Amino acid sequence: MDPKEIQAGVERMQAMVRPWYQSLEQPAATQENVLHNLLQIYSQTEYGKDNQAEKAGSYGDYVNSFPVKTYEDYKPLIEKVMSGETNLLLNEEPIGWAITRGTTKGENKFVPMTPTDMKMRVAAGRAVVNFALSNSRFDVFQGVNLNLNFPSKVGTVKAGERKLDYGYSSGIYTKYVSAQTPVRSKPSQDEIDTLGGGKTVRDWEKRFDLAYKSCKDKNVTMVGGVAPTALQFGRYLSRKHKQYPKNLWNVIVMTLGSVPGINTRLADSLNALYRPAAIREIYGATEGMFGQQMDEKRAWVPNYDLFFFEVRCRGKIKPLYAMKPGEIGKMIVSTPIFPRYEIGDLILAFQPPYFRCIGRDHWLTPFKYGYYEFMTLNFGRL
Repeated sequence: MDPKEIQAGVERMQAMVRPWYQSLEQPAATQENVLHNLLQIYSQTEYGKDNQAEKAGSYGDYVNSFPVKTYEDYKPLIEKVMSGETNLLLNEEPIGWAITRGTTKGENKFVPMTPTDMKMRVAAGRAVVNFALSNSRFDVFQGVNLNLNFPSKVGTVKAGERKLDYGYSSGIYTKYVSAQTPVRSKPSQDEIDTLGGGKTVRDWEKRFDLAYKSCKDKNVTMVGGVAPTALQFGRYLSRKHKQYPKNLWNVIVMTLGSVPGINTRLADSLNALYRPAAIREIYGATEGMFGQQMDEKRAWVPNYDLFFFEVRCRGKIKPLYAMKPGEIGKMIVSTPIFPRYEIGDLILAFQPPYFRCIGRDHWLTPFKYGYYEFMTLNFGRL
């Protein structure tokens, strides 16, 4: 490759991670700017107008004007948006819908996506881009990313007079990251989408067969997606083809998300299947991509430059960056779609800017986390 092309590629990658790094140097100022931008978006929606977004000039005003809401609280508004009342919650026409693999009271969560929201989802690529820059491992882009994600399109919903695609957020992330970053994924999301959105063992064996056939003769340098699925795929190869991924590919980095404890509870199993590789954990949800692992420390770092973060600690709400090491709180995010959305995750703070999601909001979660830390001999180490 021409040296000028290489330098241009490096500069593009640096531009992608620079706002993230700058936000970590001044989280309070960055979050203030993000909140200001979000309030401008909210002031264009009926929900935002009802809560006087245009008059909110500070974080205190925001807290006083907008209540914290869960998905169940927002669900009536979301259903009206799906029926065509776009301006109720959105300042732009939706371009699609994301659904979650989990359920809320037995039902999939549907989350609208807008053009602004979609651009922010490209942040999923920061994990591998930052790894390449930090370690001068640009050879990671000479290979392909083993794509083990859920489909990005499984059906359509009618929003007023329009029909829009809906799919799983992990597949949607991968599709747009592949379009906006040097990461090339195999099989492509379009190929995965053709297999449908089924969740049975048979459905997953079809996806695994597609991944194996697409990549068996390729230079796989990355593995991306949902951590438990990566484990299942490795075991499937051993059972079906009598091979482990490490016998087929020289994986350099794995960017994985969806469950807590990837770096602690799952790392040994992943390395046994795929060979010792760098693990970069991603923290995201159907509603957005909120953080990613920055370095060898086994925790993720927030995207302070994209979303506004709060946390509920011992009944009091404060900015995420104000958490003290060792504190546990309930995460509240503000996105272009949802003001002050309590996402249902428990967050543990380490030395700034590092955090871990330790699980869902349940009284047993801290005890389970402590048990796993003890059994894996981690004891809270980064």
